Amino acid sequence: MGFRGTITDASDFDPTADAETLFNAMKGFGSDKDAILDLVTSRSNRQRQEVIGAYKCSFGKDLIEDLKYELTGKFERLIVSLMRTPAYHDAKEIHDAVNGVGTSERCLIEIMASRNNRQMNEMVAAYKDAYGRDMEDDIIADTSGHFKKMLVVLLQGARDESGVVDADLVQQDAQDLYAAGEEQWGTDEAKFIMILGNRSVTHLCMVFDAFEIIAEMSVEDSIKRELSGDFERLMLAVVQCIRSVPMFFAKRLYKAMKGLGTADNTLIRIMISRSEIDILDIRECFRLLYEKSLHNMITDDTSGEYKRTLLNLCGGDDDLAGEFFPEAAQIAYKMWEMSAMTKVQLRPTVLPASSFDPAADAQALRKAMKGFGTDEDAIIEIIAQRSNAQRQEIRRTFKSLLGRDLMKDLKSELSKNLERLIIGLMLTPAEFDAKMMRKAIEGAGTDEHALIEILVTRTNEEILAMNAAYHSAYKKSLEEAIHSDTSGHFCRILVSLVQGAREDGPADEERAIVDSQELADACNAESDDMVMKFMSILCTRSFPHLRKVFQEFVRYSNKDIEQIIKKEMSGDVKNAFYAIVRSVKNQPSYFADRLYKAMKGLGTDDRALIRIMVSRSEADLFNIRKEFKETHDVSLHEFIKGDTSGDYRKTLLLLCGGED
Repeated sequence: MGFRGTITDASDFDPTADAETLFNAMKGFGSDKDAILDLVTSRSNRQRQEVIGAYKCSFGKDLIEDLKYELTGKFERLIVSLMRTPAYHDAKEIHDAVNGVGTSERCLIEIMASRNNRQMNEMVAAYKDAYGRDMEDDIIADTSGHFKKMLVVLLQGARDESGVVDADLVQQDAQDLYAAGEEQWGTDEAKFIMILGNRSVTHLCMVFDAFEIIAEMSVEDSIKRELSGDFERLMLAVVQCIRSVPMFFAKRLYKAMKGLGTADNTLIRIMISRSEIDILDIRECFRLLYEKSLHNMITDDTSGEYKRTLLNLCGGDDDLAGEFFPEAAQIAYKMWEMSAMTKVQLRPTVLPASSFDPAADAQALRKAMKGFGTDEDAIIEIIAQRSNAQRQEIRRTFKSLLGRDLMKDLKSELSKNLERLIIGLMLTPAEFDAKMMRKAIEGAGTDEHALIEILVTRTNEEILAMNAAYHSAYKKSLEEAIHSDTSGHFCRILVSLVQGAREDGPADEERAIVDSQELADACNAESDDMVMKFMSILCTRSFPHLRKVFQEFVRYSNKDIEQIIKKEMSGDVKNAFYAIVRSVKNQPSYFADRLYKAMKGLGTDDRALIRIMVSRSEADLFNIRKEFKETHDVSLHEFIKGDTSGDYRKTLLLLCGGED
């Protein structure tokens, strides 16, 4: 791939004149920060090194020391880092990561997973020159286990870069990875380290494709299942960099800026290290993944000269048309192809209790609610650790043994969010969904996000069971309720989904091409016609078929379906179609984002939190947990623990099932 940076050699470059400009900018009281940042960000790193030499020759002073003296804070860190060569900058980042208070494992992972052999070897030499120690010795002293072993392998800078691929070895490596993880009890970590740490990028891309055919899951999903902790994060980073280094950095940049506070060290490190390599591709990947351009996110998240310098490195603001550079279009196409090929094994967090005795559970629950006060711990321990089918047996046994209605007793003894959560667990899935739909519709205001979430993510069978439960409980059809509370295209989308008539089965490749062309053509039609065409395809086709449609849409239009929806549609219609696309691509990831939004910032959307934790605990909450950790750099367990309290928190954490 050719040059994809934003910083290039300045024409008519004169290092002596630049040195004088910088000297004058720092002379006297105060400093001309604009002059400094404009000059430094308009010169390549090679030219900056010449300016450093010219400055010393002309003024007998060290330019970097003068910059440190004149500038402060994040702006100083950014400018001074720009003045170092890439190798010495990486060496300093590694040194700071392993020699500070605690180890910055994320910095180690980012650098070690993303650098090629030449960059790695130059960094090791720079480290030795700057600090008089071997980088390998320092990393070994500060890390442990398989994480340490993989770092040492990567540090050798010996990955095969020949470009030669042996088809037989591809199949053997794919089979060895499968045998090392999915096929056996326990994991052969050494096999993962050997293959992922040494094989060429081209070879590994083919291995990953072959692995998906053998295992019916992506290698990323296998790593999430088999590995843990920093070793898991390192191996995932290696795989992501093998697939697409720009995509890896786009995700790192987003995580550095989202939410409260900014991970400025990460932001500075990436913007500097990629500005002369592939920042244009990173910008495109960023736009592909998120709702705003990298330029806009930097603008919103930083300020002052620091912001101006970062924006100069970024190099421009991308509009949201959804059109890609060829490299980004290929990445988008590949993402949908991976989604289509991968069969994720969904894993619950709540399983049927062994040695289940419904009579004993019924008696224990009655005892917990009898007399003065309530033993909430006993109630939680039973209900949160039984499957829904077992809870229904307890309900029936409670009535037959004690002549009492368990649901009424629980409602009278519990209160607030704990009551809502426990009652939600005691309802059948169909009853619970029906109740959640009722809550979303009734009263002042409509919870459109809840309506979308439920109808988009449930199977035909679940929707039909919910319809029956709704009619039984409220003596009115769910479709009627939707009609009475929503309108326009949004109402039509919900009515289409509530039929529970989405097609089943695999993708029809010929039909997928036709569907993708019709969607692309609809983008040029009137707004109403566009929405109706999108509804006729997105609300009726099977998820496997839609994955193929969205993949072909990229090929046909050079646009991504998500970006089109964000740009061309608005309001609830946009949110509904976007939820369908996100669920088609990766439903656990969609739920992880919904949980994050329910708890981030001030206040908690407890209804959404309860709804998702109850409905997914016996379906795919383990997968949601993994997606949550990967996307938000914090475990779901930790997020719940920090955002809730008391018995409510205890119940949610039992449903969560563990900390990643």
